[in-house]
Amino acid sequence: MNFRLMTVAGLALALAGCTTVGPATNAVEARWNGQPAGIFFAKFGPPISDVESGSSTVYAWKGGYKTRRTPAEYAKTSDGKRGKKIANARTEYLSCSVQLTVSADYVIRSIRVAGSNSDWCTQFLTSDKAK
Repeated sequence: MNFRLMTVAGLALALAGCTTVGPATNAVEARWNGQPAGIFFAKFGPPISDVESGSSTVYAWKGGYKTRRTPAEYAKTSDGKRGKKIANARTEYLSCSVQLTVSADYVIRSIRVAGSNSDWCTQFLTSDKAK
């Protein structure tokens, strides 16, 4: 009987140490996991869609629009003048898309960056402006 009681007590202590927010695997998760979703949406704008999934809701959010222009690059000649063009000028249109899983108590449980601009999303969502 004592062995069962000690086993149950040990299991209860082990479960009490668990959290519902998993370890952060990137800077965006480290910044936003465990935070109220209202703070995220107040800073960055409302979600574009939501889907209920059991006791949680998955929100799709898009924002952080930015146009980045990179000038053409030219080789330098030996006398310091501009030489042959080595790279054309380009314009990049950046945006950030994320999926937030929010619990019933409106706390962010996971945040996943979707799309190809993950570096821009990390920079945008973890900047000092985001704190």
